[in-house]
Amino acid sequence: MADDPTITLLLVDDHPVVRDGLRGMFSASPGFTVLGEASGGIEAVALAERLDPDVILMDLRMPRGSGVEAIAELTRRGARAKVLVLTTYDTDSDTLPAIEAGATGYLLKDAPRDELFTAVRAAAAGRTVLSPAVASRLVTAVRSPAAADATLSAREREVLTLVAKGTSNREIARVLFISEATVKTHLTHIYAKLDAKDRAAAVANAYDRGILG
Repeated sequence: MADDPTITLLLVDDHPVVRDGLRGMFSASPGFTVLGEASGGIEAVALAERLDPDVILMDLRMPRGSGVEAIAELTRRGARAKVLVLTTYDTDSDTLPAIEAGATGYLLKDAPRDELFTAVRAAAAGRTVLSPAVASRLVTAVRSPAAADATLSAREREVLTLVAKGTSNREIARVLFISEATVKTHLTHIYAKLDAKDRAAAVANAYDRGILG
């Protein structure tokens, strides 16, 4: 519709070819304006704060700050932008943490162009958008408490493995090249997912569920 407001976008992906393709696609379609691009999560948070886009198209696995960490930080800062994950990964360890961190939607990169446009418009309006495969996984996870261990992200498993070895938060941060604050955030998520009140309980529950050992 000609009267519809223009939706502003921030593109976040570590592959320049993907960003170029998305920029060309949205720039050629009326109703969208690309404000900027970022190649990692850390840069994405900074640009989102400066550009204030309506929607952020966010990849997940990037070398300079993961998408999940960026989403969590944007949520913590109360960012206005809606985050629509656009990735090639649809495993439980990717989808669930992204949704829990605050993503409005989750699409796979093989989605048709029109589906992507519709998803961006829906996200801008505050509606949840999930690809069929991701929606099915979320329903399965909710219906099967025994599958709770699958909700641990790859990074959370790394943190938990180090905790089981008696590693301090400071040392975990050094080994994984993250901040102590990020380590504490991961631990908070681990405790919630494993129904544990402290490090010892989290490790014990993880062994009981077969996540460790």
